[in-house]
Amino acid sequence: MAPYHRPETLSDALGLLAVGGAVAAAGCTDLFPATGRAALAGPVVDLTRVAEMRGIAETAEGWRLGAATRWSEVLRAPLPPAFDGLKAAAREVGSVQIQNSGTLGGNLCNASPAADGVPCLLTLGAEVELASAGGTRRLPLSDFITGVRRTALHPGEVLVALQVPAAQARGRGAFRKLGARRYLVISIAMVAARLEVSGGRIAAAALAVGACGPVATRLPAQEAALLGLAPQDAAAAVSAALLAPALSPIDDIRGGADYRIEAAVELLRRAVADLAGEGA
Repeated sequence: MAPYHRPETLSDALGLLAVGGAVAAAGCTDLFPATGRAALAGPVVDLTRVAEMRGIAETAEGWRLGAATRWSEVLRAPLPPAFDGLKAAAREVGSVQIQNSGTLGGNLCNASPAADGVPCLLTLGAEVELASAGGTRRLPLSDFITGVRRTALHPGEVLVALQVPAAQARGRGAFRKLGARRYLVISIAMVAARLEVSGGRIAAAALAVGACGPVATRLPAQEAALLGLAPQDAAAAVSAALLAPALSPIDDIRGGADYRIEAAVELLRRAVADLAGEGA
């Protein structure tokens, strides 16, 4: 049986991960199913007790979300309304058991096109904090997930936390998804939206779509089209002409490419309408 380590400090964890073949583990809701063997190969480094990777806190820069924070903890955290979309996604990450085990970092490092947390975090302008025995670095989340099951992590490197700038933690957020059922299913399409309203007009818009391409993506053309509109007029301004060029949906058993684009447009209209109804 491979050695199992459960470090309590980041420095200890990074030292263990510097050993070739070591496997980083957190909630393990995807790690074990994807292994395809009876056991993980190499030493296992359980990150769930590393203090620097746990919890949610407001900082001078904005908000820091530890990568080992569980989805159920996100739901309980006293976050501003801009995070309402992330909380809505947290309610639909698998079952309650998975929400109590699965982590923010695992959701990102698994790099599934249908990862519920990614569109919401994109609308919050999230950056990832990465660390290895050789040092630390930051990347925009949009540069971290590079393809299906692919990330920018280097060997021996770990995702420590997510940083949301204070300027992106304004307004109100929303999340919508479509699947064959609500829980324990891979989404056909999902969207996240965050709107800031000033003087009765949309002053800033952040929109993202997931499960409609290899990676979730922001929608700058559609965002620009919402600026200056009254919130109640925003849903009508969401169009396939602005969304489709940014998406690369696949045809599979869950839905065709054209259907996914249609679904993304309708979900985004509903998410924007949700925010208009709440005053964003």
